[in-house]
Amino acid sequence: MPSWSTVSRALAALALLPTLALAAPKAGAAPTSRPAKQYTLEQFMSTASVFGASFSPDEKRVLFSSDATGVFNAFSVPVAGGKPTQLTRSTTDGTYAVSYFPRDERFLFARDQGGNELYHLYVRSPDGEEKDLTPGDKHRATFHGWSPDGSAFYVQSNERDERFMDLYRYDAKTYARTLFFQNDGGYDLGAVSPDGKWLSLDKSRTMSDRDVSLYAIATKELKHLTPHQGSALWKTATFDPASSALYLLTNDGSELTRVVRYVLGSGKLEEVEKADWDVMYTSFSPNGAWRITGLNEHGRTLLRVHEGKTGKPLALPPFSAGSITDVVLARGEKRMAFYLTGDRAPSNLYVYDFGTKKATRLTDSLNPDIDANDLVESEMVRFKSFDGLEIPCVLYRPHQATADHKLPAIVWAHGGPGDQTSRGYDGFIQYLIHQGYVVLGVNNRGSSGYGKTFLAADDQKHGREPLRDMVEAKKYLASLPYVDGSRVGIFGASYGGYMVLAALTFHPDVFDVGVDAFGESDWVSTLKNIPPYWESFRQAIYQEVGDPEKQEEMLRSISPLFHAENIRKPLLVIQGANDPKVLKSQSDAIVEALRKNGQPVEYLVLPDAGHGFGNKKNEAEVSARIAAFLEQYLGKTRARASE
Repeated sequence: MPSWSTVSRALAALALLPTLALAAPKAGAAPTSRPAKQYTLEQFMSTASVFGASFSPDEKRVLFSSDATGVFNAFSVPVAGGKPTQLTRSTTDGTYAVSYFPRDERFLFARDQGGNELYHLYVRSPDGEEKDLTPGDKHRATFHGWSPDGSAFYVQSNERDERFMDLYRYDAKTYARTLFFQNDGGYDLGAVSPDGKWLSLDKSRTMSDRDVSLYAIATKELKHLTPHQGSALWKTATFDPASSALYLLTNDGSELTRVVRYVLGSGKLEEVEKADWDVMYTSFSPNGAWRITGLNEHGRTLLRVHEGKTGKPLALPPFSAGSITDVVLARGEKRMAFYLTGDRAPSNLYVYDFGTKKATRLTDSLNPDIDANDLVESEMVRFKSFDGLEIPCVLYRPHQATADHKLPAIVWAHGGPGDQTSRGYDGFIQYLIHQGYVVLGVNNRGSSGYGKTFLAADDQKHGREPLRDMVEAKKYLASLPYVDGSRVGIFGASYGGYMVLAALTFHPDVFDVGVDAFGESDWVSTLKNIPPYWESFRQAIYQEVGDPEKQEEMLRSISPLFHAENIRKPLLVIQGANDPKVLKSQSDAIVEALRKNGQPVEYLVLPDAGHGFGNKKNEAEVSARIAAFLEQYLGKTRARASE
C-alpha cells in the first residue's frame, strides 16, 4: 500500500464536533518565521504509516497495521499504552490486520501478491499458525463483518464468477462456510442485518446516481427501496442493532448527502440527520449505545456522536484541530479507537474512554528526528476557474516563501475520478515543501465533498473542463507574490497521473514539468480492461468517462497516448509492473512514443508493485527519483541554469 495520500487506502478522515471550526487563512498571509533546519528525504521516509483498529476480546489490546518493518504487518498494543507487539512477519507482501475474533485471540488479516489486488482473507492462531480461508489463484475475497454473537463472520468473494462478489457465511470455530447470497445481479453488497434476515444491495447507474434494494434471506424476495427522478445518490449506511431499520445516505431532493432510515415494519422513509456538508457515513456501536456520523467539511471529516436511544449529541473533549480516521467502537461500548492526524503530524492510534473522557495515544509515528514545528500547516483557498466556477484547494506555503524569495510551485492532482484532496499529513509533500516548493492540491470540478452538482460537473468532460481547472490553478499560483510563475510543475497519481499526462499533452506550454504515477494514458485500453471484479461499477464508470464500444473516437481524443507528439516538457512516469487497473503496456507505449520523438522522459517500473508502492522500499525509491527529477527541471538547478 502506498503512503502518499493521493494513492493510499481510502480511509475516512474524522475530526470532532462541535469544538473544531474550519479557518481559511488568506493565501497572502505572512509565513511563520522559523529556523531553517534541514531534513533529508530519508528522515521523512522513516515515518511509519499505521491504520486499522480492532479491540481484543478482553478489550485490553488493539490490533492494527504498520509498515514500521518496511512492509505492512499486523501489530497489537495495550490500550493503556506500551510497546507494540509484531504479530505477522511478512518481508514481501503487505499484510493488513482486519479483526480480532470476538471470543478468543485469533485474528483475521488480508494479503495480496505483489500488488495484484487479489486479496485473500487469512486467520492467525495464537501459536502463530496462519491459514488462508479463501484459497485460489484468480479471485479476491474480503471481510464483510461479524454476526452479533461472534459465532460467524461474512466474506465476499468472486470465486464463482469473476465479475460478481457473492457473500459467504463462515463458522467462527470450524471455518465451514455456506453461500449466504449469490450475486447474479451485479450489486455492491451492503449490510447484513444483525438478525441475519436481511441484506441491503446497492446498484450504481453513474457515479452520482445509485439505488438501494432490500433482499429477504428466507424468501429471496428483492424490494427496490429508492425509486427517484433524475440523478440522486442512495447508498447503504447500516442497520440499527435491533434490525428494525436500515439507515441510508442520500442527496435525493437536496444538494448535500444526509441520513435517512427505512423502517422495516412500516416501509416508511424517515429523515434522521443532515448538515451543512456531505455526510460520509453513520454507524452504531454493537449494542446501540452510540451512533456516530462523519461529515466531510472542506477536506476533513467532522465527527458527531449521539446517544443511540435518545439521539442526544454527546459532548466530546477538544482534541487537536486535526483529522481522525478508522473510528471503531468496542463491543463493551466504553471505549473508542481512532487515528488522529494533522498537516504536521502523521496518523497515530488513540483509545478514548467514554467514562474517564481520557484519550491515550498508543503509537508515535513521526520520525523523532523531525520537529513538527518545522513543518507546514495547509491553508484552504479557492480560485475562480475559466467559467467562474469556484475551485476549492489545499495550499501549502513553505516557511521561507516571500515576495523577495519566490519559490517554484507544484499543482497536485488527486486520484479518482471523484476523489478529493484533503488535509492531513503526507511525508513526501512535506518534504517537497521543506525543499522550497509551494504545493497546491486542487479539487477540480468532479471532486467529492462539495455537493452533487460539483461532483457531476466532470461527467463525460474529462480531458476538457476539469483539466482547464488545472490550467487555472497554475494561473492562480503564478498570481501569488511568493511564487515564481516561470517554474510550475504538475504531479499526480492514478487519475491524477492522467491529469498530468493530459496537461502536458493538451496544454503543452502551461506547465514546466510533469510527474505521472500510475496514471492512465489510454482510456480505451483502461475501460476495455477494467478488472472483472469491477463489473458492478462498469456502467457507472462508462457514464462518467465514456463507453469504449460506443465512444471510442471521443476517448481517443482525450487519451494522451494518441497525441503524445504534443508533449514537449520533461516527464517522469512511474508504473507498477503488476498494476491491474493501469496496465504496464500503457505506460510502455507513451514512454516509447516520447523517446521516439526525442522528448525528455524518465521511466521507473516497480517490479513488485501494482497500483501503488507495495512497500516502503518502493516508496523511498520513487520519492527519491521524483525529488531528483524536480530538482533538475524545476528546483534550484533549473533556477541557477536560467540565471
